[in-house]
Amino acid sequence: MMCLAISVNLPPVFLTTFGETFGVNGELNSEQLGRIPAVLFSAMVIGIVFAGPLVDRWGARLFAILGLAFITLGLVALGLAPNYSVLLLAVSFLGLGAACMEVVLSPIVAAAKPEQRTSALNKLHLFYCIGAVITVLIGSAALYFNISWRILCFVILIFPILVTLGFIMIQPPTIVHQDKSRTSLRYLIRHPFVLVAALAIFLGGATEIGLAQWLPAYAERGLGYSKSTGGVALAVFSIAMGMGRYVVARIVHRTGTIPLMMFSCMIIFLLIIVGCFSPFAPIALAACVSVGLVVGCLWPSTLAVASDRFPDGGASLFAILAASGNVGCVLMPWLIGFITEQSNPRYGLISTAVCPLLLVFLLMWMHHDVKKQSGGRV
Repeated sequence: MMCLAISVNLPPVFLTTFGETFGVNGELNSEQLGRIPAVLFSAMVIGIVFAGPLVDRWGARLFAILGLAFITLGLVALGLAPNYSVLLLAVSFLGLGAACMEVVLSPIVAAAKPEQRTSALNKLHLFYCIGAVITVLIGSAALYFNISWRILCFVILIFPILVTLGFIMIQPPTIVHQDKSRTSLRYLIRHPFVLVAALAIFLGGATEIGLAQWLPAYAERGLGYSKSTGGVALAVFSIAMGMGRYVVARIVHRTGTIPLMMFSCMIIFLLIIVGCFSPFAPIALAACVSVGLVVGCLWPSTLAVASDRFPDGGASLFAILAASGNVGCVLMPWLIGFITEQSNPRYGLISTAVCPLLLVFLLMWMHHDVKKQSGGRV
């Protein structure tokens, strides 16, 4: 999960640096910058769609190793990229690697902890935050000391190489219990609950990644901070997200998963409003960073709710949800860049506030469905 975090969080730290390096007769415009994370997450969606159904047939270890190989290749290509086109190719490799990891890690942990899926998945995704913090802090230090991202890419290679060796030596647990049959993909994609859950994770992913991908650039261009400060802001955002996931893992058995998610959505909406329209830059930045504390539970908790509803869905269920979530991760960073190009960074970032509002209504429907299926118990 930490290697997955490297592939997703390294590009945004150097987003404005890429603009200065690869712009023709100047800097890349905001739409071109937004295209970088859009390509990364588009590759993730494509990889998830193809890999998800195959994991149940060919096993999790193969795709974990394949994902780590793509991440390694992406880091090498990024470090050697001579132009904008190769840069986009490099981030597409990172996206394919992250896709393979996405479709194996969550179902492995859900299978290992069937009675505590929400808690276990939030703990798993806590390590995404740890990886993000390490990546962002190293990237911010490189910016501060004027160390090229090209050198950094080759230094970070040690992480996927070590984890590849780990997966070669272990055998992950079976995703679907051997005494049960896997729920068919055709049944899953036609079920209303799965469709609503897919839309819910779409909005959750759009909120989380839209803010995370643009936070360093917003801090720099919208609030007037330095590049290194923007990188540190993303690191603190990731720390807050990890803390939030840890807290959720500890308290969710008392609050219930879906009610806690609805409360988080309302807090997210208020913080985004403050972050975009506060006249005081420190308060605005603090509000944006604080979103990480409450947004972190949305993705893993949606996976847990769907997995509880369809315990034999296998990797296919997680692939459906991850693909939908990553479509949100594709569209929102691009949309923020497009709106920023037409107006200013504040109006670009405020577009994310629509997502948690819509998500509340979907969660209400899911809560009602879960209560009906459990005979009134949640």
